[in-house]
Amino acid sequence: MPTAAPAVSTPAAAPGSSFSDALANGLQKLQDLNTNSDNLAVKAATGDLTDVHEYMIASTEASVATDLTVAVRNKAVDAFNEIMRMQM
Repeated sequence: MPTAAPAVSTPAAAPGSSFSDALANGLQKLQDLNTNSDNLAVKAATGDLTDVHEYMIASTEASVATDLTVAVRNKAVDAFNEIMRMQM
C-alpha cells in the first residue's frame, strides 16, 4: 500500500502569527519530510515498498528542503554577523 507524501504548502502567514511560529512550522515541515523519507527507506529495505519511485521522490524532497533550510540559516548568520560588525 503506497504511503502518500505529506503535502508541502507554504501559505501566507496567518494574521497575528509571529516569526517564531513561522520558523517552528517550517522546521516541523522539514522534520515531517525527513520522517516520511526515513519510513519509506525502511519499507524499501524490508521489501514492503511496491513503488521505489515514491521513496526516491520523498528522499529528494527531504534533501532539497534540508539544503534550503541550511542556506537560509547561513544567510541569517551572515546577516547577524554583518549587523554585529556595523555596531562596532
